[in-house]
Amino acid sequence: QVQLVESGGGLVQAGDSLRLSCAASGRTSGNYAMGWFRQAPGQERECVAAINYSGARTFYANSVKGRFTISRDNAKNAVYLQMNSLKPEDTAVYYCAADRSVAVPVSLYEYDYWGQGTQVTVSS
Repeated sequence: QVQLVESGGGLVQAGDSLRLSCAASGRTSGNYAMGWFRQAPGQERECVAAINYSGARTFYANSVKGRFTISRDNAKNAVYLQMNSLKPEDTAVYYCAADRSVAVPVSLYEYDYWGQGTQVTVSS
C-alpha cells in the first residue's frame, strides 16, 4: 500500500500562486507515475497534470498549460504542483494520485492510490 498526503491548499486571490505538495509513504519502491487531479462541486474529477517516474514525461490539461508545473523529488518521495496565475475556475479539491506505471496515465481509473485532497479556493 502507498499512502499519499497532500498539503499546501488554501484561499488566494486571482493571479496569486500556490504550491501543492504530496508526500508518499509505505511501499514506495518501484516506478510510480504521479498525477494531480481536481474536482469542483458537481463536476467530474479531472487530471490537471501527471508525471512519469523519471520526470522526463509530463501531461497538462489544456486549462492549466503555461500556468501549472508538476515536478517530483523521488529521493523525498514527493510530488509538487506549482500553480501560478490562479483563476476562480481553478477552485476545487486537489488530489494526488499514484499508479504503478511507466507511462503517464491521465484517467482517474488508472490510478491505484489517492490522497485525501486539499482545498484550493481562488477568489475574484
